[in-house]
Amino acid sequence: MSAKSKPDPKRREQELAWIGDTILDLYARTWILKEKGTLCGQTLMRMTSNQFLACFGNPTSVEAQIGTVYQEEGLEPAFAWIEAEIMPLFKKQERNRR
Repeated sequence: MSAKSKPDPKRREQELAWIGDTILDLYARTWILKEKGTLCGQTLMRMTSNQFLACFGNPTSVEAQIGTVYQEEGLEPAFAWIEAEIMPLFKKQERNRR
């Protein structure tokens, strides 16, 4: 990038979302193994789908927020953010599914 060119905010959001998607996937897999004691692709899909993330806003923006927390603060704060912001609704939806 030359000194005169400005960073593209849309591209930056997409880059952060790519990272955030990976962190969310890691959190989800860890949570599923802890809760169910086994792998469950359907639960993983429900927890990480754009359809579910859209409950919180633009899925790319939600993933970018996770990516930002991860880059600025680390893995544990990113996991804590997911636990506080995403998991209450996910757990409620899972209870309602049963």
